[in-house]
Amino acid sequence: MVTSADAAGKAGEHPPDDPDAIVSDSEKLLFGGPLRYDQGWSRHEQARLELSPKAMVRRMPDLLKTGFRLAWRADGNAARLVIGCEIGRGLAQAVSLLAVNQVLADLLADGDLTDRFRSAAPALIVVTVAMVAAALLRSVSTYATGRLEPKVERLATETYLTRAARVELAAIEDDGFHRLLDSAQYGAMAARRAIKMSTRVMNALFSLVAAMGVLTVLHWSLLPMLVLMALPSAWSALITAQRRYRSFHTWVQHSRACQVIARMLVDPKSAPEIRVHRLGPFLLKHFRGMSEAAEEEQARLARLEGRTLLIAAAGTGLATIATYLTLGALLLSGIMALAVAGTAVIAIRSGSGSLNTLVLELNSLNAEALFIGDLEQLNIEAGRRAIPTGGLDLPDRPEEIRFENVSFIYPGEDSSPALTDVSLTIPTGKIIALVGVNGAGKTTLVKLLAGLYQPSAGRICWDDVDTAQADRDQLAGRVAMVAQDFVRWTFTARANVGVGRPEVPLTTERVQEAIDQAGAGKVIDSLPRGLDTLLGRGFRGGHEISGGQWQRIGVARAAFRRGEILVVDEPTAALDARAELEVFAAIRALAKAGQTVVLITHRLASVQHADLIHVLDGGRLVESGSPDQLLADGGVYAELFDLQASQFVRPGSNGASVPSPRSSLPDTSSSTPQS
Repeated sequence: MVTSADAAGKAGEHPPDDPDAIVSDSEKLLFGGPLRYDQGWSRHEQARLELSPKAMVRRMPDLLKTGFRLAWRADGNAARLVIGCEIGRGLAQAVSLLAVNQVLADLLADGDLTDRFRSAAPALIVVTVAMVAAALLRSVSTYATGRLEPKVERLATETYLTRAARVELAAIEDDGFHRLLDSAQYGAMAARRAIKMSTRVMNALFSLVAAMGVLTVLHWSLLPMLVLMALPSAWSALITAQRRYRSFHTWVQHSRACQVIARMLVDPKSAPEIRVHRLGPFLLKHFRGMSEAAEEEQARLARLEGRTLLIAAAGTGLATIATYLTLGALLLSGIMALAVAGTAVIAIRSGSGSLNTLVLELNSLNAEALFIGDLEQLNIEAGRRAIPTGGLDLPDRPEEIRFENVSFIYPGEDSSPALTDVSLTIPTGKIIALVGVNGAGKTTLVKLLAGLYQPSAGRICWDDVDTAQADRDQLAGRVAMVAQDFVRWTFTARANVGVGRPEVPLTTERVQEAIDQAGAGKVIDSLPRGLDTLLGRGFRGGHEISGGQWQRIGVARAAFRRGEILVVDEPTAALDARAELEVFAAIRALAKAGQTVVLITHRLASVQHADLIHVLDGGRLVESGSPDQLLADGGVYAELFDLQASQFVRPGSNGASVPSPRSSLPDTSSSTPQS
């Protein structure tokens, strides 16, 4: 699609899977290319997309079952109430039509007018009672439907979130699976909408059956005419729904990208830089450019829909003329009485309205069912990619964790391996440091250690138990992690600590113990409501804390977890020198309490008290040993250490700069956590 010149510039590149669409400059600049998809994860069998009334009728039971299967799980009593009410409404309409036929027959018969009204009175009473009953049933059905809708949406949402929360990390990071997640979110909303649509379909279906039954009694030739009147509408509705469904899946990631830009403009985290760098107009320009591309797609669909509706209207008009000509011929030939003809007109109008409603609602339900199908597809795919349950028990007190010839390539990437043939040992109850330049593979290694990924080759063993065959829940329960970019939950301070082990009771004693171990007492004392202070602005009572204070909260979260293995990835990146010493003292205190600490840091002075250092370079293990051994060997670690040490100088007595020697680094082994 071509966007306006003042918004994002003209574009001139076609997406490989959409030769008719032109990529905006905004897509190329911000996202590196076209955000278009083919059917991908959501490709349905041809039968699901078949555009014919026959296919629609064939699928109707499955469509209704899809909606009410969730309804039954959400609230079976309400679902039964809806079905009962809609059946009752259909019967009331059939009774009403037959009573109307009797009324017309009595009124149009020969004789005194008073006698004719007296004869029609019982049938009029039946019509009145049927109308009142139908109104009451509609009211009850509306109540039950309204009760069902939110429950169904919650149930559908819970189902896919539960499945998504159990998949491997590699699935969440996979672009294709994420697209399925996007579609599944619409599936949960579609499930809610499908309840009301299913109710309307049932109502229209029962009303249509009633009208068709009456017409069949009146004259058989009227029934095919009624069906013929609805075919053009059915065709146009199905065509339009399938176009929109395919368009949605083609543009779903493009729409998500627009939402990302919009969120950036109001996100408190990005707000300072947006204002300092005056990024508002830049982001708005590209938001406008990408939105206009999506608007062009909607305009294209509207043009096609308008043309389709025009053709359908012409077909419906011709069918209507043919129906009433047939009715007139039957009346003029004497085959049909005037009273019967009057009833037929009412039945045809009622039946055609019901049939048209049935076609439109069934078509809408068909479209929603496709999105619900995406939700079901997510559940299937999430089950296939779920973290395995069960497995071998890990040893209660392992002596070591071994990486044996471990290699790893990130899924979906054509780049070189993140780790190549790494063999190393992590003795338990010790402090082990992982050292190396950026991109050396340190973070990848600890993610493998924590079970977030599985090795592409080789194995990881706790003593003699291969973690690929071990119980993953046990593995997760043994590991605690403090990452540099750990999640800063917009919850209370108490909850931010307690999420370290959410399955255990969140007692004040355990929270306070974790805070003391992390040296985070001063942080909590500085908060206006202590542990009950909401951390983060954006909600009433929210309070913002510094990056260093968050780091203490992160260490407290790990202490609350009480994992046997504590992985600490760049824990002091946001801290000043004094706070850094305090945090490392807290980490060493956790190690003294029996935890195995695996430490990643670029500040090599902080690893002088590690029991063992593994040095990685380019995804390979190049050195292992104690700090003193590695410094004496003069390898990569010594080179990195000297580079950092050379940055710390102090003026000599004669004004010259004197480098700080390796031996002059402070010994903080006796430090205790500061509160």
